[in-house]
Amino acid sequence: MTRPLKGEITVPGDKSISHRSIMLGALARGTTRVKNFLQGADCLSTIGCFRAMGIPVENNGTEVLIRGKGLHGLQAPKGILDCGNSGTTVRLISGILSAQDFSTELTGDSSIQKRPMARIITPLSKMGADIVSIRGNGCTPLRIRGQKLHGIHYESPVASAQVKSSVLLAGLYADGATQVTEPLVSRNHTELMLQAFGAQIATENTTVSITPPEELCAQEVLVPGDISSAAYFLAAGILVPGSELLLKNVGINPTRDGILRVFQNMGADITLLNPRICSGEPAADILVKSGALHGTVIEGEIIPTLIDELPIIAVAACFAEGTTVIRDASELKVKESNRIAVMTEGLSAMGADVKETEDGMIIRGGFSLHRAVIDSRLDHRVAMSFTVAGLVSDGIPDIKGRDCVKISYPAFYEDLEKLSK
Repeated sequence: MTRPLKGEITVPGDKSISHRSIMLGALARGTTRVKNFLQGADCLSTIGCFRAMGIPVENNGTEVLIRGKGLHGLQAPKGILDCGNSGTTVRLISGILSAQDFSTELTGDSSIQKRPMARIITPLSKMGADIVSIRGNGCTPLRIRGQKLHGIHYESPVASAQVKSSVLLAGLYADGATQVTEPLVSRNHTELMLQAFGAQIATENTTVSITPPEELCAQEVLVPGDISSAAYFLAAGILVPGSELLLKNVGINPTRDGILRVFQNMGADITLLNPRICSGEPAADILVKSGALHGTVIEGEIIPTLIDELPIIAVAACFAEGTTVIRDASELKVKESNRIAVMTEGLSAMGADVKETEDGMIIRGGFSLHRAVIDSRLDHRVAMSFTVAGLVSDGIPDIKGRDCVKISYPAFYEDLEKLSK
């Protein structure tokens, strides 16, 4: 058991917003300035792809300048675009590339080459795109030959911000309005940023539409802290006895704040301070104090608002009184790893009472956890979740591939150590 966690922390910039700032900055006229950009491996992959297509991007570590060349200013890359471990990069950039006047190939690491891309190939093809999985397995590498695109109304079978964003970005180039309807509302960072850059966006219930603009205009973007990164400190602050943490400038977009609602439903002492709007995105400081939790049911409309936070919620549920049930979360199976299976396996090895279900987990809390060897499957969210579990267990877990946290939070271990001194 670690000593109480005390102090303030500013988590890195939001990963989703950082990705999108590069993409829209590249397609806008003028210089876009991005402050608090996430310097994680995934977002650096996005920068690398746009540099390869002739966009000057200056990254000094604290802010990023993108010298955009307009909607039709991209150039054919000299080689294959490497998206690293970033599913966001692959899926969103595919929408943009589908309309260019050149051909490209996209690939990534071994994890990306197993993640499903048919979910974007299908709607982009309906728009007239020439996009194929080179190996014919619905995964990367992808070959995209730019075409003239048509506006469509796409009814997505999954609530996925990446699918929605890919289609909306392709819609920038279509010959008419493009609409996407989801079964549930997924995170809306793309819609908010497109509006800020001058695109005409309309939203009604679970449907979003875009009308092709003549141009996008460069902006100044202040990226709020990533609530997905803050989630680990929220959980640690709740679970480690005697802790009190202030998480500064965290994005609390209502399409992303599900973890706050779930933890509060479980009895957590969480207070939002200094709420404000940060470049069109709601943000606040979050005060969290340690305390007891009780079980809950997590299902339905809230799932898309916390899909990346479910691994750390599963950890917290192990220490809650009663049973926590997670349903409707089959999307966890197609992340960097099958997070349902990996979290069930790892928590069970540590002594938790966790049962895997078809679309989630059933977790009976109140059992002491102990040290175990954990295979992170090189999944950053798995590695950080088990690190937090180790703070309140009998022994620190041996996490294989723990350095994968650099994908979204390079200084995670250092920041956590500072708070326990």
